[in-house]
Amino acid sequence: MNEKAKLLETIAGKNRGLLASEMDRVKVLSAIEQLEDHNPNPNPIKTPELLEGNWRLLYTTSKGILGLDKFPVLQLGQIYQCIRVEEAKLYNIAEIVGVPLLEGLVSVAARFEPTSDKRVQVKFERYIAGLQKFLGYQSPNKLIKEIEKGKKFFPLDFSLENREQQGWLEITYLDDDLRIGRGNEGSVFVLSREKK
Repeated sequence: MNEKAKLLETIAGKNRGLLASEMDRVKVLSAIEQLEDHNPNPNPIKTPELLEGNWRLLYTTSKGILGLDKFPVLQLGQIYQCIRVEEAKLYNIAEIVGVPLLEGLVSVAARFEPTSDKRVQVKFERYIAGLQKFLGYQSPNKLIKEIEKGKKFFPLDFSLENREQQGWLEITYLDDDLRIGRGNEGSVFVLSREKK
């Protein structure tokens, strides 16, 4: 079994990390490191055509993301990171599901700036949260278009520009349909490209 298949098998059934035990986390990190050693694109910033698109989160150790699953009777739905290379923007979108009509959404829009062939500095600019029905949410692409048009969302929509909301992300593996990143807080992210 190749390293990529091994990683995908290791994270299967872990619900993006929510169901991962300490032993699972050790196994996943080991599988990630083995795959990173075989990165077909060691300079991912120089391959914008591979970075561009909507990426669905398969696994993370980020406490900020996994903490979104703490709402009573609601649970974390799909989580996306949508990269728009030409605009140097990324959008993190987390769907909250569970009770009909109470499905929620949390989204953070950010700008990024390459600082090396693998790393980008990320500056978070806008935070949006609310019920999907009030936000008119249908898909990540539609939401991003409305954000870019300057639409204001109810009930929570505010700028993060005056705060020190920034960090970095290093892309340690990138191919046609899988991306691995490591963040400044020690978090690991494994994402799969969404088909267009």
